[in-house]
Amino acid sequence: MKAPLNLVLATDLDGTFLGGTEAERRALYQELDARDDVLLIFVTGRDRDFIRELVETPGMPRPRYVIGDVGTSVFDGDTFQPIPTLEADIVSRWNDAGPRVREMLSAEPGLRPQPTPFRHRVSYYYDPEQLQPRTVARIEEAGFDCVLSADTYLDVLPRGIAKGPTLLRLVHALGLPAERVLTAGDTMNDLSLFQTGLRGVAVGNAEPRLVAALDALPPEQARLIHRPRAEGAAGIADAIRHFSLLPEAVA
Repeated sequence: MKAPLNLVLATDLDGTFLGGTEAERRALYQELDARDDVLLIFVTGRDRDFIRELVETPGMPRPRYVIGDVGTSVFDGDTFQPIPTLEADIVSRWNDAGPRVREMLSAEPGLRPQPTPFRHRVSYYYDPEQLQPRTVARIEEAGFDCVLSADTYLDVLPRGIAKGPTLLRLVHALGLPAERVLTAGDTMNDLSLFQTGLRGVAVGNAEPRLVAALDALPPEQARLIHRPRAEGAAGIADAIRHFSLLPEAVA
């Protein structure tokens, strides 16, 4: 009989699950891999090909589910196939808007298209010195959401779609215990995770804009967010202990 879930870890990758020292990562990964009461979900801006290669790295835990592309795709972690029931609303809201978005932004200063082909978003590298406020306003006026993160990435997303809403959809659809979910992140594209009403950890290396945004959260949301000094994987381990989500604390 399968053990009941004590921890559903829904974690960003770069700077978060992949952050910290090698020893800190190894300790967390080994603990998670050794337990049958943990369900791992990657919630990332990365695409499917990157994650497929990542899980082949020796010692890397395999997620049961993947929310990729800043919340605009949902994959089975075993087969890496999309889950149509969880993507249906995303597909509908995006409505094959990629070509229209790229045309709309083709002459905007400070933007450089990311080379990866995305299914339900358009993404750029941006130069903070050149990006114009009118560019963000133009995206939003056209009916999309715009997320800036790490002073590097600009994502054009379907309105209302982000990491947090997609995670909530998955949690509800699968009947996962919301009180055992821990979200983890470090940049502004993780902010929506911390607005879900689920427990969260903003690791110690979180970008300043995310820290400022967390400071502005309503008290009922802010009290659910642990903000350790420890960075990356060590910060996640600290939060697991802080919220007592496993019977034995992660080392």
